Amino acid sequence: MTSSKVTDAEATGAPEEGYERGLGSRQVQMIAIGGAIGVGLFLGAGANIAKAGPSLILMYALAGAIVFFIMRALGELLLYRPVSGSFAEYSREFLGPFFGYFTGWTYWLMWVVTCMAELTAAAIYVDYWFSDIPRWVTALVFTVILFGVNLISVKLFGELEFWFSMVKVTAIIGMIVIGLGVLTFGFSNAGDTASVTNLWAFDGFFPKGVGSSLMTLQGVMFAYLAVELVGVTAGESENPEKTLPKAINTLPWRIALFYVGSLTVILCVVKWTEFADGVSPFVKAFGMIGIPAGAGIVNFVVLTAALSSANSGMYSTGRMLRNLSESGEAPKVFAKLSSTKTPALGITVSMLFMCVGVVLNYVVPEKAFGYVTSVATAAGIWTWLMILISHVLYRRAVVAGRLPASSFPAPGGSVCSWIAIVFLLFVTGLIAYDSDARVCLYVMAGWAAALGIGWMILKGRNPQITARGGEEPELEKVG
Repeated sequence: MTSSKVTDAEATGAPEEGYERGLGSRQVQMIAIGGAIGVGLFLGAGANIAKAGPSLILMYALAGAIVFFIMRALGELLLYRPVSGSFAEYSREFLGPFFGYFTGWTYWLMWVVTCMAELTAAAIYVDYWFSDIPRWVTALVFTVILFGVNLISVKLFGELEFWFSMVKVTAIIGMIVIGLGVLTFGFSNAGDTASVTNLWAFDGFFPKGVGSSLMTLQGVMFAYLAVELVGVTAGESENPEKTLPKAINTLPWRIALFYVGSLTVILCVVKWTEFADGVSPFVKAFGMIGIPAGAGIVNFVVLTAALSSANSGMYSTGRMLRNLSESGEAPKVFAKLSSTKTPALGITVSMLFMCVGVVLNYVVPEKAFGYVTSVATAAGIWTWLMILISHVLYRRAVVAGRLPASSFPAPGGSVCSWIAIVFLLFVTGLIAYDSDARVCLYVMAGWAAALGIGWMILKGRNPQITARGGEEPELEKVG
């Protein structure tokens, strides 16, 4: 370990970033929990059940194990050097400036397009109660409210996200408890047909074949997007050394309960053949059980999930633009903090792009929602790959004695990271194989070309951007 590298790590650490450390343990924990529960579960699972049947439970468990590997790799990096730029900063350090630049902007894109879909979806959910209100008006109102929340303070963001997550968690736990009651005591309209045997009684556990089950992995991975958001909060957590490991280590039970547990109960209560694309499995199950106002309750929960995702998106895009600005990879004006210690301009610009998405989703066909989510998945996979590769290179540097060891080492060293890398590349192959989903790879190719041109322009204006402090990119040093 060289003294210059320690100084660099200390100099770029979270305490000097200028943010307010306003996120307490309670809020970070709930942000982590909420990040594992999204619209991908509440709505997307319906289409995937129709494709894979009960085997979807196994797909969520498999993907959940990979996500845990990713988060433990990120956790080790965060405790080595907790910074708000998170994965973009680690990509910059271990793979070189271009990868930090590409990762930061791609993660920004992921959240912008996700918010485009989520804000439009939120307006559609409000139609359930107020069909006379134009959707663009509802979407605009939600956008302005969340924009204001994120401008005021990180504490208000954290508090709103805490309650959003609380609603989602309560709804899923309630569904599990009620479902177990139906299975155990046989009450309600679904009591006569509810049985554990529903998991294999209708053409087996893999009714459409293993291949069809594997094809759902791209949708399953979309459902897990945002679990990495806890990494973006590192620079604003009150005590990251304690809160971040706890939030990451509780991920397995969150996945087991909220995804595997809830789907298992639902598919025991309602046979898988009852589900279809566009139908929430939670709405279907509540309807079969006969709970009064069940559809309205679930619609409110799904609305909350969409607003939670949009809220997180506004938070993360502003921080990522500031990190890019401080690295010379975005206009310098984005580096300024407001009087409330928030990156106000970055949040504002991101919000304006999200408004463009609201307009686009209003005028294009419904299939556009699927395209937007597939682009978000591809951008998310890139982010996860950068976390894993950075972790592998970090571990190599630690073994060589060039960097200090983290206080939160990932189990198995870099072996689990390699397993996750192979898995993510496999999912990318599935996306390329799917004629509907592969459009996102074309979009990402265009995005990569645009970023490549932007990088060449940046290099022309500032040749020093290709090295940090005159050093060569970290990949050459540890590779």
